[in-house]
Amino acid sequence: MKKVLIKNAKIVNEGKIREADVFIEDGIIVEIAESISAKSPNVNIFDAEGTHLLPGLIDDQVHFREPGLTHKETIEMGSRAAVAGGITSFIEMPNTIPQTTTIERLEEKFRIAEKSSYANYSFMFGGTNDNLEEILKVDPKTTAALKLFLGSSTGNMLVDDEKVLENIFSKSPLMICAHCEDEDTIRKNTEEYVAKYGDDIPIECHPKIRSEEACYKSSSRAVALAKKTGARLHVFHLSTAKELSLFTNKKPLKDKKITAEVCIHHLWFNDSDYAKKGTFIKWNPAVKTEADQKALLQGVIDDYIDVIATDHAPHTKQEKKNVYTKAPSGGPLVQHALPAMLQFHHQGKISLEKIVEKMCHNPAILFDIKDRGYIREGYKADLVLVDLNAPWAVQPDNIAYKCGWSPFEGTTFKSRVTHTFVNGNLVYRNFKHQPFANVAERLSFDR
Repeated sequence: MKKVLIKNAKIVNEGKIREADVFIEDGIIVEIAESISAKSPNVNIFDAEGTHLLPGLIDDQVHFREPGLTHKETIEMGSRAAVAGGITSFIEMPNTIPQTTTIERLEEKFRIAEKSSYANYSFMFGGTNDNLEEILKVDPKTTAALKLFLGSSTGNMLVDDEKVLENIFSKSPLMICAHCEDEDTIRKNTEEYVAKYGDDIPIECHPKIRSEEACYKSSSRAVALAKKTGARLHVFHLSTAKELSLFTNKKPLKDKKITAEVCIHHLWFNDSDYAKKGTFIKWNPAVKTEADQKALLQGVIDDYIDVIATDHAPHTKQEKKNVYTKAPSGGPLVQHALPAMLQFHHQGKISLEKIVEKMCHNPAILFDIKDRGYIREGYKADLVLVDLNAPWAVQPDNIAYKCGWSPFEGTTFKSRVTHTFVNGNLVYRNFKHQPFANVAERLSFDR
């Protein structure tokens, strides 16, 4: 679409809601005003009366499983589900097969996305105990960040050599994003529960195995190391109230050297849900107590937590149905993250402005993403229309994930994504994807 005019939208942007029209040309927002008339007959007009217009969401943590694990997900299918949920840009993780720990493997993923992605894309480079030379070759202007697993998870890219860690923190040209769980604590806890139950450990024990102690011990060590070395650190998927004490709500955000993220599942679920959902809500870090759940949402409101993401990490139903020790951790989330947050808004727990801040503006700030994350003249036209009063139920026939299931199945959301635009092109409308048009772009970074 060369020219697009969105009329009568309630624009949620930069802490305010106002009604205005938005004119887009060649993928760029060129005008925002109270009333804009179509200047030529070849303008695609969308009447947004009764809906809210948000910047396209930026998800800083997804696992689209390509290459090597494409029976679970692909970049094409994962990004297709993402735009159905209003996510117009994603940053994907390195624990694929082979792992993204060399420049060659990194560029291979960019080539796949260039041909198949519905959403704008970037990838994280993976750190290991022995690839510092490769890390130093990564160009910060073209790659999102460095991912370190300080606790083992899917793909087992554990970095556990203290000297190596300090070296990476001291020398990395990229922001470091860390999965923080203490491996020794987890191994010890696992051994105790296997001795008691064998492989069929009750799922309710998961947050005791991957415990508060394991999370806090690892997060606090990473924060201390960042302070010692001056590294720029972003801690992924906080799951405990205790970890909030490691972070500050000092503003402006661009001046923070150490930041934090929370994921949808740690805001939505707590340990009482294991009885019904079982291993389908087995994540690393584990979903923990109701007190943790409430504290994490408050941490978002109070700005100790800077970003809300998904950690979208699908596995097949058959894989998830295995006994505890063989059931992988992770689940699909990109399609339902925004409707879940809007549900919290309906419950009076969070404002629309705060949702946009944490899911659109802040990822753009933290990763220095160029010309995205806001509704501004001169910015890329990544936009999402949502109807706050259009209930729908999550059911098999409207789940877009390749794995075919969702932890939200059976949930009725009050709000729905009605339209998603990527670089000014309509890619999704009312439960239907538009024909693939290859309009997504590689993210660029102002560094």
